[in-house]
Amino acid sequence: MTTSTVTAPPSDAAPRKDAVLDPARARLRRRLIRWGFVAPAVLFMLLFFGYPLVRNVVMSFQHYTPKTFFTGEAPFNGADNWSSVLQDALFGKALWHTLVFTAGSLLGQFCIGLALAVFFNRRFPLNGVLRSLILLPWLVPMVVSGIVWRRILDQDTGVLNTFLDTLGLGGHTPWLTSPGMALLSVILVNIWIGIPFNMVILYGGLQEIPKELYEAASLDGASAWRAFRSVTLPMLKPVITVVLVLGFMSTVKILDLILALTDGGPADATQTLGTLTYQNSFVELDFGAGAVVGNVLILISAVFAVFYLRANRTEGK
Repeated sequence: MTTSTVTAPPSDAAPRKDAVLDPARARLRRRLIRWGFVAPAVLFMLLFFGYPLVRNVVMSFQHYTPKTFFTGEAPFNGADNWSSVLQDALFGKALWHTLVFTAGSLLGQFCIGLALAVFFNRRFPLNGVLRSLILLPWLVPMVVSGIVWRRILDQDTGVLNTFLDTLGLGGHTPWLTSPGMALLSVILVNIWIGIPFNMVILYGGLQEIPKELYEAASLDGASAWRAFRSVTLPMLKPVITVVLVLGFMSTVKILDLILALTDGGPADATQTLGTLTYQNSFVELDFGAGAVVGNVLILISAVFAVFYLRANRTEGK
């Protein structure tokens, strides 16, 4: 006769000590876990964005020259850098050129990009191939695009003037060497570069709009233009916000394209805040003055982003 011993399972009435956590400790644990995931990103932002920003502000109040790199001495000069830069006529001209360049570029890029996005938002042969080809200007480095367009727009040997001369439309237009034409030419080149970005983002937004909305608008007798105004644009508003804000941030500080095309000339006709920062810092080696213009650029970008996002949020409510 065999006797077996059966061990009773632990009673649920007596839970283990670690099965029940104090609510306060549980909340603290969740917070620590969240901060553990967020900490690397916060550290990255502070190290690569926060510190340079603070350092740039401090530098704008110092007499910072190449000698400072060796001696470590940068005398505090108060608001001298700010007053000398802001009172300079070249700063006012650069600020105006920046506003014109940014507004013209954003308007052209957005309108043409939206038109192309609407055009490609339907099925037809070679749709994907054509969309891929349109992306090429966006994939080419900015400096390379600038050098290529400088050759195309050359007054004497440029492809564009040669083509216009062949058509009998005059082939000696000073696209980049005339103070009256240079800024317009740079704007047009920048529009060409920025169209693919706008088209891709807006095309993605169009793909997310439910087709049922267009069907309902059609049943109500809405024309194509009315459907575009009443359905497409309202549904695209969040995407449009992203496109315009990102476009503004990248355009207002542009430097490499202008340096490759005109180097800020002729006669400062294409001098912007970005090129003025470069000129003050790396041509005249006055890093304090360059920091002042850089801070103005940061301030303009921050003000635009805050006001635009707040206005868009208010309209959404």
